[in-house]
Amino acid sequence: MGLAIGKNLAGEAGPEATLRPARGGKVEPMQLVTAVIKPHMLDQVKEALAAVGVQGMTVAEVKGFGRQGGHTETYRGAEYRVDFVPKMKLEIVIDEARTQAVVEAIASGAQTGKIGDGKIWVTPVDALVRIRTGEVGADAV
Repeated sequence: MGLAIGKNLAGEAGPEATLRPARGGKVEPMQLVTAVIKPHMLDQVKEALAAVGVQGMTVAEVKGFGRQGGHTETYRGAEYRVDFVPKMKLEIVIDEARTQAVVEAIASGAQTGKIGDGKIWVTPVDALVRIRTGEVGADAV
């Protein structure tokens, strides 16, 4: 399937234009589910996501802090402050109909009940294109 550039409200192609399937095909609404979790919970989250049909995700090692504000550690008798806590960031693009199941899978797989379990947020995805084939929307996932 080829791609065509949509036009903005003024009828001009430009930065506000969106990708749409050529030949009148339909693009389903997509969502980007982003989660920041404890590193040791990654395998459990991956299994929970596989159980709800997620076939791929992007994972990155990140550092950050929230309410906990970091923590202190002792090394060779000296105490020092760790301001940025190691975390894993997951990004999953999914069709809108399955978003809630993905969020619930991540939450159940990552929850320990302790401070620092992480966060999950959902962002709309205006366009998704598989570079190799030119597929768009849910077909590109």
